[in-house]
Amino acid sequence: MASPTGCSRIIQIHPTRRCNLRCLHCYSSSGPEERDELAPALLRAALTDAAEAGYNVASFSGGEPLLYTHLREVLDHAHVCGMLTTVTTNGMLLDRRRLRMLDGGADLVAVSLDGKPESHNTIRASKRAFDAMASHLDALRATGIPFGFIFTLTQYNLDELEWVADFALEQGARLLQIHPLEDVGRAQRKMPGERPDAVESAYAYIEALRTQELAGGRMTVQIDLLDRESLEVNASRLFADELREDAQSCPFSELVSPLVIEPDGAVVPIHYGFAREYGLGDLQEASLGELMKRWRLERLNQFRGLCRRVFDEASAQTGLPFFNWYETLGETAARGSSQSTV
Repeated sequence: MASPTGCSRIIQIHPTRRCNLRCLHCYSSSGPEERDELAPALLRAALTDAAEAGYNVASFSGGEPLLYTHLREVLDHAHVCGMLTTVTTNGMLLDRRRLRMLDGGADLVAVSLDGKPESHNTIRASKRAFDAMASHLDALRATGIPFGFIFTLTQYNLDELEWVADFALEQGARLLQIHPLEDVGRAQRKMPGERPDAVESAYAYIEALRTQELAGGRMTVQIDLLDRESLEVNASRLFADELREDAQSCPFSELVSPLVIEPDGAVVPIHYGFAREYGLGDLQEASLGELMKRWRLERLNQFRGLCRRVFDEASAQTGLPFFNWYETLGETAARGSSQSTV
């Protein structure tokens, strides 16, 4: 069975909300003053359960994961479990000590790059953000760890994508991921009205295709938008097809991917901050394996109903076809949760 993440079955782990920055677009409202953090033993046990459930990629984000003291410990455990590992970072803390820590632990390092230096510094709320990040790229490249960049697309920065792509190629990046700004977390307060609309998304999709053609085989360009016209053939990837007969016994990773562990122990499907109504529960109260068992019985049908409802609504729409499936699903879930509490 396919999933939104293809053959990769991803468990996304946010071990801490502590960060050296207060980025304007941060989905988790992380910052230097935050102290939410998960114990390494808890994460090791969760990774073991996740691997047994078929997850094959452990993705670490934050907050800033390089500030999580036990990062190498959990990266190594993910490898013991047979998983590939990725670490997403703002890049400012990639000094030689931390690069040694990542070497052999991270299979991919994803560095945030939100436009030209001035734009990057603005969205990162730091005049040093770009220069500090860029100053570590030579050393990162020297380690041989594959790395890429993540570009946050807004309503106003598509014209900077060409510069970003050129910079990424010059640095030897393997990946450029284009992720549309989502109206969650700090972005709701600090960047209102800057989420890309349908027109901007359409232009971005076309520009991503052009960028990939220019990059050739040197770099993979990925844009986190879905073409509405391809929905029908992707129903199973979006968990919107008929529920399979062995849904109570198949690997859990075939029912939900990504699966997200938040810094407070909450486990939710699809993305950070997903409505708790569809969540698995609290990792600090029960093992991940136990939470998965309960969710199959109590919330699987509800989640699949949500996916099908969003799928049907998206299929019926007309106009420009490109949209963010993850965000649309999350917004619909949040609206349903708010209405049910009224």
